[in-house]
Amino acid sequence: MNQPEVSRGAGLLVVALLPFVLLATLNSGGYRYGASDQAFYAPAILEGVDASLFPRDSDLIRSQARLTLVDNVIGPLGRVTDVELPTLFAALQVVTLALLLLAALRIAKSFYKTSWASVALAAAVTLRHAITKSGTNTLEGYFHPRQLSFAIGALAITEFLRGRYGLMVLLVAAAGALHPTTALWFAIWLGVATFVAERRLRAPVLAGAVCVALLGIAALVAGPLAGRLVRMDAEWLATLSTKDYLFPLRWPLTAWIVNLGYVPIIALIYRHRRAAGALLEREPALVVGCLSLVVVFLALLPFNAAGLALAIQLQPARIFWMLDFLAIIYVVWAVAEGRTPSVARARLAAVGMVVLSVVRGTYVMFVEFPDRRIAQIDVNRDDWGQAMTWARGTERSSGWLASPDHAARYGTSIRVAAERDVFVEAIKDGAVGMYDRAVALRTRDRVEELGDFPTLSPDHARALARKYDLDYLVTEQTLDLPEVFSAGKLKIYRLRP
Repeated sequence: MNQPEVSRGAGLLVVALLPFVLLATLNSGGYRYGASDQAFYAPAILEGVDASLFPRDSDLIRSQARLTLVDNVIGPLGRVTDVELPTLFAALQVVTLALLLLAALRIAKSFYKTSWASVALAAAVTLRHAITKSGTNTLEGYFHPRQLSFAIGALAITEFLRGRYGLMVLLVAAAGALHPTTALWFAIWLGVATFVAERRLRAPVLAGAVCVALLGIAALVAGPLAGRLVRMDAEWLATLSTKDYLFPLRWPLTAWIVNLGYVPIIALIYRHRRAAGALLEREPALVVGCLSLVVVFLALLPFNAAGLALAIQLQPARIFWMLDFLAIIYVVWAVAEGRTPSVARARLAAVGMVVLSVVRGTYVMFVEFPDRRIAQIDVNRDDWGQAMTWARGTERSSGWLASPDHAARYGTSIRVAAERDVFVEAIKDGAVGMYDRAVALRTRDRVEELGDFPTLSPDHARALARKYDLDYLVTEQTLDLPEVFSAGKLKIYRLRP
């Protein structure tokens, strides 16, 4: 690529970045710090920076954190830059979206003939949607390592298309440090694609696959994945009963139709591209590699059905995220160019896609979630945020009791917003239980022992405080307990002298 092309590409990225970030954020219902899965990642990073945090919940936090290097990367990054975690997460969200846009534009430059088609693809990528029965979305309204890993994996696709396999491998490895399972699917996709595309590299690809397999076996036998080749017993599986996305054989027929529907879409448009003489040199291999993920998914089904822990924890349904991405690339080509490409057709497609993204994003942001700000960089300064600010001033070793669904109810968990241990956070603790039986049973037992939170009595609260070494209760109830802080309907009570 010559210097003028590089300059034009960089210019397009700079011009497109702000509207892309804005549309992606609107379609995600705004940016929010501490939301959803950040209940996993933020405490792990905070504990990595300050080991005195979370003395009670450390084992729960580490049960997932030890599977990635996110806390080992982002924590030191915060220390070096002297940037607080909320601001750092916001910056990383922008980096994630910038890399995703860069990947989309580079892929579009390879697949399409017009710049307008590139605009259409960039706009299409902002249309956040769920990958059916996978527990994931194409975009999130908060920083998530999985999203950054995907963006890096998408960039690895561009390096494959250019035949720069060394850089491709490095990108997939970087993605793996952030979110191993997302990177695994990219590794299989691009590994198979490279094997198909390059006869001269088949021996190195096989050797690399053997090395990765040996490393995986070592990790399963004596490394961070040890103990995952066991069958989940009935008691453990029962704690995951509400998470049907983990068990494909429990999916309704519609979920199978949607997810397997990517295959005929990709195959049909591939045939049209071949008939139009539009195929790229490595495109057949790219398609074979992507569709090979379906074979992997089907191969894992018997192990998943048998309750093998690893086959469940890998969440193989997320391979359909990769098929979704390729299908979007293809559908945009079919709409914007097809067999009879023209600037006018591509321009119309681009304008239509941008309008669709603007309308949908406006609806999501201002109709579905009218109370949200477009960007909430730190913990919200509502009643919950004020209570959590007060909580951060308590002893670091203090233990807290709150509604088991407090993170969903108020937007952030106590572990994130107050940086304190909490008795139970049912939704996310239950999800972490997928990786650790003890955590799963602990979550179940504590939810049951807590009972109906709105009817919690002072005596029950004190009994839990004595048993579990708890110091404070945050609730909307008026109770006969020593009140130490209030904000709106929320009250904080001290449970022990």
